[in-house]
Amino acid sequence: MNLKPFIENDLVRIVPLKETDFDILYAIAKDPQIWEQHPNKDRYLQPVFQTFFEGALASKGAFLVFDNGLGKPIGSTRFYDWNEAEKSIFIGYTFIARDHWGSTYNPALKKLMLDYAFNFVDTVYFHIGANNIRSQKAITKLGARKNREVVISYYGEKELLNFEYIIEGKNWL
Repeated sequence: MNLKPFIENDLVRIVPLKETDFDILYAIAKDPQIWEQHPNKDRYLQPVFQTFFEGALASKGAFLVFDNGLGKPIGSTRFYDWNEAEKSIFIGYTFIARDHWGSTYNPALKKLMLDYAFNFVDTVYFHIGANNIRSQKAITKLGARKNREVVISYYGEKELLNFEYIIEGKNWL
């Protein structure tokens, strides 16, 4: 599975994240409201976001997300923890600019990534912060179900409680 595809649909386009994208992405991420339900609410601070960004690059599956109609960046997401033997992968660490909330952009982004992933895997997982109700509701609308509760250690950050959600390829159509 190529963890850095260039893929798009009518609404969004994802391109592999590069070191030179920090300023572009931080211009979006510095909005504190983006992080209010995330496990690390301080990611809007530049040093904290720098750690998040370094983790994105280290994952080797991170993307800059573009609004395809406007051609402007609107956020980030990533593939991570691909398990070839178990035919599974995680999608997450997604954030989108607030002016694109409450629309079809996040579902279009997740559908794009799920459609791609299910060409290679049977199962896709998502880690969502225990208090991130907005993301939990969004992922269940796509057919995900809560699988378990886990403590996750984010790159360079403290361990925090997350809910793990699952979508199986046999149920994705």
